[in-house]
Amino acid sequence: MSLKPSQINKFTLFKLPACYFSGVRTKSITETSCVTSVKHSWKNQNPFKSMFWAVQGMAAELATGALVMSCIHNSGAKVSMLVANNKANFSKKATGRITFTCNDGLAIKEAISKTVETGEGQTCWMKAVGTNSDGAIVSTFEFEWTVKRKG
Repeated sequence: MSLKPSQINKFTLFKLPACYFSGVRTKSITETSCVTSVKHSWKNQNPFKSMFWAVQGMAAELATGALVMSCIHNSGAKVSMLVANNKANFSKKATGRITFTCNDGLAIKEAISKTVETGEGQTCWMKAVGTNSDGAIVSTFEFEWTVKRKG
C-alpha cells in the first residue's frame, strides 16, 4: 500500500518544515506517479515577483522523493535514500499554482528491488515536470536518487 498524501504532508511538517511552510503539498501518489503542488505567494517569491527557484526545487524533489519513500515502505526492507545529483531547467516565470508530476515510480521500484536482492547500491534518475494552471511547463527537475540496503 502506498503512502497517503496526508502522511507525506505530515512528514514534511515535522521533518522538512521549510518545505511545509513554503506551501508545498503532496496532492496524490500511486505506485507509478506522484503529484505535488505549491502556490506562488509573498512567502515563497523572489525579487522578480515569481516563485523562488528553491521552492520549485523542493516541490519537484518531493514529487520524486515521495515515490522513493513509498517504494521503500512497500518493500518492507531497510533501504537508505539520498540525492546524488540534480539538474534543473526553467522555461517560464512561475506564478499562480505550480503542479509537479513525476511518473518514474516503476523505475525506482526496480532500483529498490535490485538493491534489496543484491545488497549493492543502485541509482535512478527521476524527473518532475512543473506546470502552471494553463498547463504550460515552467520548470523541469531531474534528480539522481541513490538507494542502498542497510545492514
